[in-house]
Amino acid sequence: MREQPNLSYINQMSGGDKDFEEKLMGIIKIEYPKEKQTYLHNIEAKKYKDSADNVHKLKHKISILGLEKSYGIAVTYEENLLNGKEDGRKDFEAILDTITDYLETF
Repeated sequence: MREQPNLSYINQMSGGDKDFEEKLMGIIKIEYPKEKQTYLHNIEAKKYKDSADNVHKLKHKISILGLEKSYGIAVTYEENLLNGKEDGRKDFEAILDTITDYLETF
């Protein structure tokens, strides 16, 4: 079973402040689709350095959404991209799809 996004880290950060939680999720819902699209554009164009930069940004959202194992996958994939390799792409993009599905339920 694939790891699922959750709000545990956000709840921990907020200390129960619901306004903070809603603002943070609002920011993620705005930024995430743009960052994902930029990544997909760059990886299709084989711009590995730019793609690695995109993965680096997306890693933060992966972490915030409580995806600890997925964060590790993203770290490895980012390193591979910096070395001109796409190893891990399929797994990383599956993580992105999982996040997309999760955010659509909000």
